Amino acid sequence: MSKISDALGVQLSWILDDKTEEDLVLQKKSTRQSKVGDESMGYSYELLANRSKYSGIEPTIVHVTPKKRNQRLDKTYTHSQDEFIYILEGSINLLYDDETHFLEKGDSAYFQGSKPHLFVPVDDEGAQVLTCFIDRI
Repeated sequence: MSKISDALGVQLSWILDDKTEEDLVLQKKSTRQSKVGDESMGYSYELLANRSKYSGIEPTIVHVTPKKRNQRLDKTYTHSQDEFIYILEGSINLLYDDETHFLEKGDSAYFQGSKPHLFVPVDDEGAQVLTCFIDRI
């Protein structure tokens, strides 16, 4: 989905969430749209706020689902925003720019989304990652 939003020049939340833009965005867990996306790709998204077009940040929770044992790990992702991640649950290997970095609950990272990257869970439990997509200035 982030490649589609990049191609259209709009934020991911504009594609996944049809709420109107507001100055204050309160998102109750009970009404939050969850598991948006395609789990067969290894990810699903939970939007934490309907981002204003004037804001430079897009908070989401990425649910990283276990990969199939024979799945290729060279299918990385890129997008135009920088990315801040914080591991909420589980652990992942962050494949970033041809290097692998082990991150577990409580760890964080900040990186350029334009470089190839991929989240890979280290076990069959998967992981939850707080992800903030940040527009580059």
